[in-house]
Amino acid sequence: MTSKIFRSTVFVAVVVLLCSLGVVMGVLYSHFSEVQVEQLKDELSLAVTGTEQYGNAFLKNVEPGRFRVTWIDVDGTVLYDTQVDESAMENHADREEIQEALQTGTGSAVRTSSTLTKQTFYEAQQLADGTVLRISTSQESAWFLMLGMLWPIILIAVLAIGLSAVLARRMAVKIVEPLNALNLEQPLKNDVYEEISPLLHRIHRQHNQIAAQMEQLRRKADEFEQITGNMQEGLVLLSHEGIILSINPTAKRLFDAQDDCVGKNFLMIDRSSGMRTAVNDALDKGRGSTRANKNGRDYQFDLSRIESEGTVTGAVVLAFDITERLHSEQMRREFSANVSHELKTPLQGIIGSAELMENGLVKQSDMPRFVGHIRKEASRLVNLVEDIIRLSQLDEGAELPREQVDMLRLSEDVKAILASSAADKQVSITVSGEGFFVDGVHRMLHEMLYNLCDNAIKYNVPGGSVRIHMEQNRLIVSDTGIGIPTEHQGRVFERFYRVDKSHSKASGGTGLGLSIVKHAAAYHKAEIHLDSTPGKGTTICIQF
Repeated sequence: MTSKIFRSTVFVAVVVLLCSLGVVMGVLYSHFSEVQVEQLKDELSLAVTGTEQYGNAFLKNVEPGRFRVTWIDVDGTVLYDTQVDESAMENHADREEIQEALQTGTGSAVRTSSTLTKQTFYEAQQLADGTVLRISTSQESAWFLMLGMLWPIILIAVLAIGLSAVLARRMAVKIVEPLNALNLEQPLKNDVYEEISPLLHRIHRQHNQIAAQMEQLRRKADEFEQITGNMQEGLVLLSHEGIILSINPTAKRLFDAQDDCVGKNFLMIDRSSGMRTAVNDALDKGRGSTRANKNGRDYQFDLSRIESEGTVTGAVVLAFDITERLHSEQMRREFSANVSHELKTPLQGIIGSAELMENGLVKQSDMPRFVGHIRKEASRLVNLVEDIIRLSQLDEGAELPREQVDMLRLSEDVKAILASSAADKQVSITVSGEGFFVDGVHRMLHEMLYNLCDNAIKYNVPGGSVRIHMEQNRLIVSDTGIGIPTEHQGRVFERFYRVDKSHSKASGGTGLGLSIVKHAAAYHKAEIHLDSTPGKGTTICIQF
């Protein structure tokens, strides 16, 4: 900026100097030209008087000097010239000053030499006898005079430019010094040029906006760290190149990673082929998953692609500890096998004894023993069934703690959780109506609403919609999906019941979703109403 001010100041000084020299020389030259013309007119007037009285005798007595006098006849013939023999001179009838004098009585002209170094001024006046007397004089042209004064002009220009350069440098430093000393952290406390006050106010406003945005980002970052730090699941955020952007403490423990792993490639902390394939599937196809045993526990890794404005920006890795689930599944399989075996054993004894008795293969004397055996096995079967029922009751658990649950807020939470899966299915999800509170178990109500909406998304069509509406203690979930045939509507709330097994398998359904809804509604003494039309959609209303 200092050099720019310096150059601008010197340039202005040079331009002003050149313009001043041009103007001064032009004014002086014009003044002296006017003086010259007036002097010519005065000399011409004297020459006219003398010529009219004495003719050639007067002109011959005129000494050749700075002024040249020429006497021209009416036809343009030169009668006499004070400097050149008139017989050798050409006809002057075409001279503009002569033509003007013959027409108006007087004439003037200025002619420049071919070399542009001289200018000749002509003044002509018609005499009483019709002839014309012309007087002329020459002087150096303005360009020639300027060339003659070239060295003085150069000297003056050098001195002026040098002085301008010194003053411009000092002025530029003096102008820029306060700007360099500006306190941009507190722009309104600067006492500087009034012209930059709007700029300082704008900087102040931008500082406030940046500070507010930084504070908001800090709060969001703190919230994110608090949420992810307390998660039992492992969470890793990856860039589109597979670089670790964020990793929560659970994931660090899971992958045995250090704090400096952020900024490194994710495959450096997990080099397994399954994880590599899952990461590539997530970035290329949108989703990826794998399972692995780490530190003696089983984990399910679900990876989802993150997109922004149609561009892949990264992926999120969620690690779930499924050890208990797998253990429960194993126990359930063993339980089912044991129950089947235990149920089968007494039933086979009852059936076998009954068949023998039915076919008359039992003696009358042995009849009490076989009847006793049937009674004994039947009692064993009843006891086994009662044990199963009792185990089921224990599995349902005791009374859970209740609270006032805001259904509108719960709906917004479920909507936010399912936003990604809804977007993947190209389904829109909205919440409307007036919220209300339910005295119940938050977790069960959340699972109930989640399963309703999850089913509405899974069994929807591309471009469809899911609407969560609340009014008068009623929660209504409606969709524009494939609908439920009438013959299946009475059984959709049964465990493991599927309307379309192939579709359910493809969508990842377990057959327990609506069963959970049914038990959660029953737990809260709510009624369920289902209205569905195949090809148009389904509406499920829960009246609390």
